[in-house]
Amino acid sequence: MRIGELAEKTGLAPSAIRFYEQSGLLPAPERSANGYRVYSDQTVGRLRMVQLAQNLGFPLDRLREAMTGDEQCPKEDLLHNLDTRLDEIEQLMTALRAQRKTLRTLRTTLSEAWAAGDCVDAAELADRLLAQQQEPLRRSKRSAR
Repeated sequence: MRIGELAEKTGLAPSAIRFYEQSGLLPAPERSANGYRVYSDQTVGRLRMVQLAQNLGFPLDRLREAMTGDEQCPKEDLLHNLDTRLDEIEQLMTALRAQRKTLRTLRTTLSEAWAAGDCVDAAELADRLLAQQQEPLRRSKRSAR
């Protein structure tokens, strides 16, 4: 199939397909007599894998490493990459929960102060919120010892 058909089947723009090809995520396609790229049905599956991996947050460099050479990635490497990504997501979720807690505290503090007609010292408030954010880190470091 030509690049337009491949783009239609995968929902990707032809420029994205050419980019994946140039960046080593797709093998170089064969060329027809008139010079057009000709892709196999296997390319659709490979592009689906790239799309899924990107949707799951895997960087292109990690995909390229996993897809070099043989079509199949060793099972141990695949599981390791999945575990690594799960750990990254857990760290992001922890950071986001902490940010949400701080934002809620900031919003409540400001709303209450303004409702009471008080003026808020931004530097003092920032110091207090930063100290609250850093306290769990200090506790986790102490408990790790």
